[in-house]
Amino acid sequence: MTGQYPVEIDTSRPHPARMYDWYLGGKDNYPVDEAMGRQMLALDPRVPVMARVNRAFMQRTTRWLAGQGVRQFLDIGTGIPTEPNLHQVAQAIAPDARVVYCDNDPIVLAHAAALLRGTDEGVTEYLQADVREPDAILEGAREILDFTEPVALSLIALLHFVSDEDGAHELVGRLLDALPSGSHLVVTHATADFTPEESKAATEKLKAAGVTLALRSREEFSRFFDGLDLVDPGVQVPHQWRPELGEPIPGQDDGVIPGYGAVARKP
Repeated sequence: MTGQYPVEIDTSRPHPARMYDWYLGGKDNYPVDEAMGRQMLALDPRVPVMARVNRAFMQRTTRWLAGQGVRQFLDIGTGIPTEPNLHQVAQAIAPDARVVYCDNDPIVLAHAAALLRGTDEGVTEYLQADVREPDAILEGAREILDFTEPVALSLIALLHFVSDEDGAHELVGRLLDALPSGSHLVVTHATADFTPEESKAATEKLKAAGVTLALRSREEFSRFFDGLDLVDPGVQVPHQWRPELGEPIPGQDDGVIPGYGAVARKP
């Protein structure tokens, strides 16, 4: 399954998926990604902790959703595989869970085999497309997922790379409109609310490297959930969302985690 996104790997400028891989200690990144990653660490040395906190949030929310009976997952902005991946978490609870991953970085496609090793009862598939191509994503996902049954739409650490000019809120709305009642939206998002000076510097450095960083306030983040029913405990700093569902990340309480996370149900 592939979208219309170019397949060439651009190593001339950093890519968020590869920078994320570097933060997590992976090897699937390039010098340009490490260089920008080190600049981000110079602004805030806790960036790798933030990356791990986002991964842990994904794992906890997936456990919760699977425990609530959700059996279909659409994960956009998947990133380079880091175990446990979403399908491993979901299928550990529900072996028949169906998962579609989506990312726009061809290097993720190169590692898609690691994303596709699921249970015999379940299904995992990979789609190469950009979140700015919602129709292509939905068309590909429909080949695997039953859109008459609830789907969990997962957008982890993705939307802060989509500007208002690109219609971030409208893109989420377009994706949600295609999903039935009982579906869920899962989002984490970086913010400048807690660290305005460092965040401004990070935004400028990334912009100079050709990477959009659209940090949003709590109010702007909450708009993604308009018309949905927030799951308790609502909008939270990511590691404070149902922490009992997973293990704490070392260092998560040693300072502010400048982001928000939430899960909401479509009525």
